[in-house]
Amino acid sequence: MDWERVKERLEAVLQSPMQISLMPEADWEHLAEEQAENLESFSRSVVRGQDVLFYLSKEHKDIRILQVSEAKLTSSERKLVELTVESKMTLEKKQWGVFLSEDERKAHQLRDWLLQQMERGSTHAELPDALASQSSLYSTKIPLLLYGDYSQNQRVSYAELKKLLESFFESEIILIPLLDKEWLILAPEGLLTSGSEEREGDEEESVEQILDALGSGLYEMLANEWVGECHLAIDYPVKPSKSLFATILKLRETIMLGRSFHVGSFIHLRWELRLEKLLHLIDEEEKAEFLEQVLRGIDHVLDAETVITLEHFFTLDCNVSETAKKLYIHRNTLLYRLDKFKNETGLDVRTFNHAVLVRLALLLYKVTKRK
Repeated sequence: MDWERVKERLEAVLQSPMQISLMPEADWEHLAEEQAENLESFSRSVVRGQDVLFYLSKEHKDIRILQVSEAKLTSSERKLVELTVESKMTLEKKQWGVFLSEDERKAHQLRDWLLQQMERGSTHAELPDALASQSSLYSTKIPLLLYGDYSQNQRVSYAELKKLLESFFESEIILIPLLDKEWLILAPEGLLTSGSEEREGDEEESVEQILDALGSGLYEMLANEWVGECHLAIDYPVKPSKSLFATILKLRETIMLGRSFHVGSFIHLRWELRLEKLLHLIDEEEKAEFLEQVLRGIDHVLDAETVITLEHFFTLDCNVSETAKKLYIHRNTLLYRLDKFKNETGLDVRTFNHAVLVRLALLLYKVTKRK
């Protein structure tokens, strides 16, 4: 909404300077609760110190407010500002409803329901039949959560993004805007089998491999043709009518874990972050104690070269030859690095038990070091 224009008009009429800003929702609710007995006529404004604050809109966990000095407003002028704000909001809602496409209208209805569940602190909630049926959410879909790392000032068009996604998937998808920069994509399950004829004779791909390839292709397209960098979380196919809300919570957790434990990665797959999920639940003191016991205070040995070497070694199932090829080094060079690490730490990552310990220590080290 163009609140700046509303502010300018009110300033001209009332001859009083005004300011638009954000305040924490908890602070607004505290003031509203304190002044509840006196808010019969001023239901959309509160007093803070020498100022009157008018409620304009909710922005995540903040409230956008219009602020004016109380000394410069009479009771009737305060009511006039409230009515002007309310009239503006009503008009915007009517215009928004007129200009939205049918798809976008349905998407916003789903968004409103989902945000309501989030505000209530729900962890599981089934979609009402009316919402599930009008958006065709009874069939199995592939869920993807997209978070755009673009500037707050950039505007992303629902219609343009949906068109871009459907061009990539070559099929209809369901797109639901959630919070700012956050979009839920529900793609048809048929994408898991499309192109299987072309792969005849090759080794059959797993569901995880297909989803990984799908996410990689989508990320590359979005990074090049959308508005820049983004994060993408993917989960196994689900039936949205039963588990849409729970799926969103899982996908958000997936992005959080991926960004915490694997800085520099932009595609986050739930099945590849199971270990990270367990480690995230461990108390910070216990994490530090584990690192101290494993590394014995010599974490300086984890320089960039050593970390990269170990990570590739673990990713390739501790295969010396494959790791050397991946790192473009001679096999003996890799063995030298592993022996050096063993001599400095007493940990031989070519043995199972030590490999497990070092793998866990590496994951925790990267998180605790940043903190």
